[in-house]
Amino acid sequence: MNPPPPKIRIRGLKKAFGPKVVLDGIDLDVPEGQSLVVIGGSGTGKSVLIKCVLGIHTPDAGSIEIDGQEVTGLAAAEREQVNRKFGMLFQGGALFDSLPVWENVAFGLIAGKGMPRSAAKDAALVKLAQVGLTAEVAELSPSELSGGMQKRVALARAIATEPEIIFFDEPTTGLDPIMADVINGLIRKCVQELGATALSITHDMASVRKIADHVAMLFGGRIIWCGP
Repeated sequence: MNPPPPKIRIRGLKKAFGPKVVLDGIDLDVPEGQSLVVIGGSGTGKSVLIKCVLGIHTPDAGSIEIDGQEVTGLAAAEREQVNRKFGMLFQGGALFDSLPVWENVAFGLIAGKGMPRSAAKDAALVKLAQVGLTAEVAELSPSELSGGMQKRVALARAIATEPEIIFFDEPTTGLDPIMADVINGLIRKCVQELGATALSITHDMASVRKIADHVAMLFGGRIIWCGP
C-alpha cells in the first residue's frame, strides 16, 4: 500500500537576499496529521522557510505543494484560498494592542470568514478556555497580560479557525522554563484535538522533545538530517 502524500511537500527550495544565500535547495515533507519541527541555529533560515510556505517570501527556485497543489506563483485569489487552511503562532505573539483579547482570537473568524461578531466572540471564548484562559481575560487588552498569557491568546487565535495546518515560530521564546513547558503541552494538545498538521521552528530542544513527531535539521541552507 502506498503511503499517503505529504500535507506539505518542498523540493529544491532556494531563497537568497542579495549575495546571501539563505535556503540552498531544501527538500522536506510534512506528513498529514503529524508535527514536524525544524531545528537549527539563529540565522540559518528557519523563519525564511516558513515565510516561503506562507507566501510571505517568493522563492527564487523550487516547488512547494500543499495537498498536492503547487502554491509558488499562484494568483492572489488562489493564494488566499490556500492560506485559509493555515493558522500561525508568531514568535512575538503579534497581538493587536488596540483590540481586546477576544477580538484578537476572533480576528480570523470576523475578517477572514465573515462570521457575525456575537458568534465569533462565543467561538473565541471556547478557544480561550481550551488554552486555560477565562471569560474575564477575554475583555482585557493584550498589554494587561503576562508574556505567558499573551502566548496562550496567540495560540487560541492560531487554532480559532480550526486550520488544517498550523505554523509555530519559536513558540517558547522569552518564556521561563515552567511556562514554556505549559505552552508546549498546550500546543501538543491543541494540534492533536484538531487533527492538524504542524510545522514548527525552534532552537529549544525541550520544545522539540515535547511537540515533535519528526525533526529536521537545517544547516548551510539545506536539510542535513530528518528523522523521528
